Amino acid sequence: MKWWAALPVVVAVAGAGAGAWTWRQLSQPWQGFTKPVMLEFRRGASTREMATELARNGVVRESWFFLAARALHRGERLQAGEYRFGKAASPLEVLGRIARGDIFYLELLIPEGFTIFDTADAVARLGTISGKAFLEAARDPQPIRDLDPQATTLEGYLFPNKYRIYKHTTARDLTRQMAGEFRAHWLKAKPEAAIHDTVTLASLVEKEARRADERGLVASVFHNRLKIGMKLDCDPTTVYAAILEGRYKGVIHRSDLDSDNPYNTYRHTGLPPGPIASPGWTAVEAALAPADTAYLYFVAKADGSGGHTFSESLRQHEAAVAHYRAAVGR
Repeated sequence: MKWWAALPVVVAVAGAGAGAWTWRQLSQPWQGFTKPVMLEFRRGASTREMATELARNGVVRESWFFLAARALHRGERLQAGEYRFGKAASPLEVLGRIARGDIFYLELLIPEGFTIFDTADAVARLGTISGKAFLEAARDPQPIRDLDPQATTLEGYLFPNKYRIYKHTTARDLTRQMAGEFRAHWLKAKPEAAIHDTVTLASLVEKEARRADERGLVASVFHNRLKIGMKLDCDPTTVYAAILEGRYKGVIHRSDLDSDNPYNTYRHTGLPPGPIASPGWTAVEAALAPADTAYLYFVAKADGSGGHTFSESLRQHEAAVAHYRAAVGR
């Protein structure tokens, strides 16, 4: 026997008076709770089970109101998942939300330039996945290994974007989704360049160039240095080396610059072993096609614009550094 066969009230809708009264009940908002209600409906839960839970928690006045609303919309497929009810709603509105699969989620925003450690902290703040679990998943390069066999972690491949975190989202679910976003961008662009070096260079560009209009210029400096075997002297790589060794305190010390860590580009020529952060796609594009310049140096401007002064010679660079120090009082 179908569940709606046990609903005499639905049959009564045929009566004009009863029908008008029932419609008012199904359309009238109701709130029988004082604080937001979280309800999870398992896969395969019956409509009657849902109705009972909704009524028990004050989301609908009576369970049969929800059953009546369901009888009027038999063709709708009710979705399993966790729902948050925070304000008054009619039985028809409640039914509509469950039919749409308006499942509760938290939003995770990952900006360009976040490391896996920054991302782990952001994930942990949401309270559903621990930072430790996220880092463990992010240290497994399997989701990107087919594209980059040299990858030792997912650093650089956790694409900056907004992500939805549901109750049952795991750390591995999330890292696969983030790596999948990078994969989609890379395969759409179909670049011929080596992915490992490209993303590594892009991560340096992302960390150094705050302004989008300078990313091609910063990329050109690194590109030009790489061509002549000149050390990159990139501060963010030194910071990353210190982070990996658990000794970064917010500023770069002489010991950091002297560190023999392979990520320290003040000590080692060439690119670091891998990416140092997740670059945005504009940084990847800059790494793929650097501006055509002869620049070998850059230093921040003191005007607060986030821009840099670029130089072709050491003499020009030293003058730019002196100007910067004088402007900031150093």
